[in-house]
Amino acid sequence: MFLSAFGGAGHVFPVLALARRLRDRGHEVWVDTIERWRQPAEEMGLHFVAAPDYIALREPLPGMPSRPTLVEVVQSRLPLIRELRPDVVVNDFFYVPSSLAAELEGVKRATLVPHPYPVNEPGLPYFLVNLLPSRTPIGRAAWRLSQPWFARRARKDRMELNFARQDVGLPPQSRLYGGISDGLGMVATYPQLEYPRRWPREIHVTGPMLFELPHPDIELPEGEAPLVLVAASTAQDHELRLVSAAIRAFEDEPVRVLVSLNQHGREWPDPVPENVTVVDWVSYSQILPRTSLIVTNGGHGTVVRALSEGVPLVVCPAGGDMGENGARVAWSGAGLMVPWGLLGPGPLRLATRRVLGDGGFAERARRIADWGRDNDGAARGAELLERYADHS
Repeated sequence: MFLSAFGGAGHVFPVLALARRLRDRGHEVWVDTIERWRQPAEEMGLHFVAAPDYIALREPLPGMPSRPTLVEVVQSRLPLIRELRPDVVVNDFFYVPSSLAAELEGVKRATLVPHPYPVNEPGLPYFLVNLLPSRTPIGRAAWRLSQPWFARRARKDRMELNFARQDVGLPPQSRLYGGISDGLGMVATYPQLEYPRRWPREIHVTGPMLFELPHPDIELPEGEAPLVLVAASTAQDHELRLVSAAIRAFEDEPVRVLVSLNQHGREWPDPVPENVTVVDWVSYSQILPRTSLIVTNGGHGTVVRALSEGVPLVVCPAGGDMGENGARVAWSGAGLMVPWGLLGPGPLRLATRRVLGDGGFAERARRIADWGRDNDGAARGAELLERYADHS
């Protein structure tokens, strides 16, 4: 099996979880991603293929490099795919070079989507609009009518992809989100975070594919008060606005607060209240079983990791798909979302009090965790890939 991923942790970790499961089932596995992840991949006994840190668009953005282009990266993968002839090439939703090379070589392709399914269903909110489904026929009709307007970005992405397909000798894609395989798509999220919809036959919601790098245990804040974990984003909110607001919000609250900056070696420069501890990094597997609530920017990896332990959330989206993840958490009843424009000590304090004071949020989070214990996403993904590889 040949797996490829965009270099962000939220994309690489599900791929590594799936690769580890495939390895355990006796498969030889290659992982194609940026150099940063070579060591953990090789320590798991996986073959590593180094990807460029950046791939240029056909018309580069101002100030950005013009090389390597997507076409050049596709061409660099062709000899390897031709030599290995893997059973299936799996591309992460954001990273398509190896998938295009596989298509050129007639190798089966599958896609791993490391967040909720982005393809629009008529009558539902468009992905990344960060709004909840309408409860009325008029609202659903409005979403259907507005679909062409919201699909502008997807059409632009399809145009860029079709430029590359043309340059390497592949026919254009007519469907939006052409980076998702039409043979097998694995959506690595909880079904409880997916709005009700008609599912294409080739798309499967597997459950999240959880992976964590080892990290030493830390000393937990002392006391018996509920433990609130504040987890900053690894990719957004570089100024740590959420951390600053949370420290001020919880100063006089009856909680213990553990703040993870999620940036190795970074220190918090300011004094903190007695009930607050700040660290640069934590192991979720150590902390979350002891946590009553997690306050987070809403990266999908953090959201599903919290839900895997039955921990409710307060999500304060900083960018990317975080607003969408926050909307899904609020819709599921496992937490609340505080929009970025409203983020401050007051709104954060009120949301936290509500989630901690209403046991229904924790109960709904525990139900999701119960489902996850019976449905391993990586194992399901490996089974789907094996079946797909064997199907002629």
